Amino acid sequence: MNGNTYALITGGSRGIGKATALRFAKEGWGVIITYKSKRDKAEETVKELLRLEIPLALSYKVDISDINDVIRLKNDLEKRIPYLNVLVNNAGIINSGTIDKIEVSEWKRIIEVNLTGAFIMTKFLLPLMIKAPWASIVNVASIAGQTGNVLASVAYASSKAGLIGFTKRLAVELASKGIRVNAVAPSFVETDLVKEFIDTYEKRKRIEELHPLKTILKPEDVAEAIMFLADPSRSRTITGHILSLNAGRYT
Repeated sequence: MNGNTYALITGGSRGIGKATALRFAKEGWGVIITYKSKRDKAEETVKELLRLEIPLALSYKVDISDINDVIRLKNDLEKRIPYLNVLVNNAGIINSGTIDKIEVSEWKRIIEVNLTGAFIMTKFLLPLMIKAPWASIVNVASIAGQTGNVLASVAYASSKAGLIGFTKRLAVELASKGIRVNAVAPSFVETDLVKEFIDTYEKRKRIEELHPLKTILKPEDVAEAIMFLADPSRSRTITGHILSLNAGRYT
């Protein structure tokens, strides 16, 4: 792809989002990332992107569950880029605990960010994507949305199952506009989001044993899958697909 190709990754300052931003940049794409609070991490990521000599590297502080924040983002992007080719709905939060211990406010916030946030980002950035010669959306779901045999909470599992349904329906809805919509569904990935589950040798071994390949994914593994689904030269006929990345844990 050339410099006239643009990707936006939510939660792009660290973890899966940062790895994905760098993966797109390595192919010469213009890259936009959003972040919620870690400005220093976002600035560091932009510097890394610019070192790859890409035509555009921008970061925005955005609460993806806040309509006004997203509208401000859209308005500014319309002044800076002619269109948007790829939207990666990656930003998310996680919690653990059983239903009797989870507060209703926790449930609402998880759904707001993980599911409603993807809806808001997609809804308001869609006009920019329709302007593009081609476009695709990749949602970062989770194995927790495919099976209940996980350590995350019912709130997180519900949000990711909802994101899978969102992906499938939207793929049908946007097909007539030539926009493909897919998702990745990783198991454990070595990021800050799940560090509490793998922060000791014993915990890590226990998690590795859950996977037939006896390994834990790295952010770069997920980024590679996102790149595959996003780029029409690699996957032009794939839409409505949920790509499982779980080292054999859920087959």
